[in-house]
Amino acid sequence: MTALHRPLSLRIRAELFTQLAQMEMAGLPFDRTFAVLQVAGSAMSRLTAMRANMKRHPFALAGERSGLFTKMEARLIHAAVTGGSPARVYQRLADFYTARAMQTATMKSRMMMPIFVFLLALMIQPLPGLVTGSVGFFGYLFHVLRPLLVIALVAFGVYWWWSKRATTKRQTGNSPLMSVPLVGKLIVRQNVRDFFESLALLLESGVSMLDALPLALDTINLPEIKHEFARIAPRVAAGASLAEAIADSVYLGNVVSRERVAAFIHTGEQSGTLPEMLLRHTAMETHAINDWYELAATWAPRILYGLVMIWMIIGIFSGPGLMTRVPVDL
Repeated sequence: MTALHRPLSLRIRAELFTQLAQMEMAGLPFDRTFAVLQVAGSAMSRLTAMRANMKRHPFALAGERSGLFTKMEARLIHAAVTGGSPARVYQRLADFYTARAMQTATMKSRMMMPIFVFLLALMIQPLPGLVTGSVGFFGYLFHVLRPLLVIALVAFGVYWWWSKRATTKRQTGNSPLMSVPLVGKLIVRQNVRDFFESLALLLESGVSMLDALPLALDTINLPEIKHEFARIAPRVAAGASLAEAIADSVYLGNVVSRERVAAFIHTGEQSGTLPEMLLRHTAMETHAINDWYELAATWAPRILYGLVMIWMIIGIFSGPGLMTRVPVDL
């Protein structure tokens, strides 16, 4: 039985598949490739386990068992190897994870400065009291740590409320993420994009439609969408085309998006270029999602800056200020 492993980080997976693509295009045999492959320290143990498993299993399955590849990645690679060379699959996976890793890194880097400004403001605001002696060291420390404690308590409260709500939602087969304003629709869009992109890659690698659909379904995280899209395979098995099988799905976005994906799929099925048409659709979806992340990465630091400034202004006007107070008996 295959052990359960958490997927590697986006950055490590991007580096892994970039190396594999480069070595495959250089003509290095796969057994030699995995002998010289280097990954980050946290993933090195999985690579070592894969090398041991390769003595008993095909290398794609060995990678899945060791946790170096996800189930979908392993199936993609296995299908590509069966059909010839996995170089194209390696490159597509490398591009996919590189884009995801860059989005995450951009968001984190842009949030670092406002967080630093906030921490700096925490230390500076009660400093005049410490200098004048009106506040002792422990009082100063309390003033610095108090907002952090309040934030931690609020975060814990939100986490507890969210976990309780998520448990209730899961019992009814729903996901609380879908009800989050703005973010909910984006997460739905990402799940649907991931499904179609995975399906396209599987079909492009030579996996049959009925085998590819359950594998692509595994990339969906939201129970509602997974339940909805689980109906596609039985309809296709009964003789429906993919365009007919998804026609009534409520998760294909607005009317324009629904008509576009239906047209792409119909054209692909009629012309025998379904993987290519699905990838064209997912490329457009990826571009739109990336635009949203870019907008979020631009405005989230500004909003945080604004909140910090408001907090500092409130502190200045509600606190003792920088001027020494005049004794009342003078």
